[in-house]
Amino acid sequence: MNNILNKEVYFRHLSLIDYQQAWHYQEQLFSQLVQLKIENRKADSTNQKKTPNYLLFCQHPHVYTLGKSGKAAHLLADATQLAQLQATFYHINRGGDITYHGPGQIVGYPILDLDNFFTDIHLYLRLLEEAIILTLADFGLEAGRIPGLTGVWLDYEKQLNPRKICALGVKTSRWVTMHGFAFNVNTDLSYFNYIVPCGIEDKAVTSMAKELGAIQNIAEVEERLVVHLANLFQMQIIRNEALTYVL
Repeated sequence: MNNILNKEVYFRHLSLIDYQQAWHYQEQLFSQLVQLKIENRKADSTNQKKTPNYLLFCQHPHVYTLGKSGKAAHLLADATQLAQLQATFYHINRGGDITYHGPGQIVGYPILDLDNFFTDIHLYLRLLEEAIILTLADFGLEAGRIPGLTGVWLDYEKQLNPRKICALGVKTSRWVTMHGFAFNVNTDLSYFNYIVPCGIEDKAVTSMAKELGAIQNIAEVEERLVVHLANLFQMQIIRNEALTYVL
């Protein structure tokens, strides 16, 4: 464990970026962070270095991703249909089943050393969900959780018509996180017709635009979300648009 706690989190918005490029960037940051933790374990306390944290926001062109525990059959489109949809498909190393990313969706990738915050994956997931729940409340939407299911839902209590508005899927190693959440703001929900979202067959998906009846200012939603993440995790957000990465 690193004895130098670091609550600073470098934030960068990658705008609209190809999924594979963003994945490569995440892998770079993740690997560097894990390697630093390995080196810290070998060093005495006086020579340990503080581990950095990152928070990436972006949007992706149309893409379907399948997690390690997912079923390929949950992708309902064949190669021809994917081409017609101008969508790509990746089998990736996060947890969870299949999901969709596309324009109008806030995709968040926290690459955090949880030793800087808390070493509890369950709490980590719940706080990510809570940040989304609080953000939706800022815009007049009541959301919450359904026991046994990861993510954020509307009509979550009575479950008469539960609708998922945010999916989560993460990977951790040595308490370092990657991947994250996909929050439907102005998302084209028709793309979910070609998958069994998160492997759940009897529940629908939704977006802020659908629930509120109007396209939302996604930049305003992002700002509220950053504030809630910072408060819940006690982060010090450092906006570093010059943060370099290699594609």
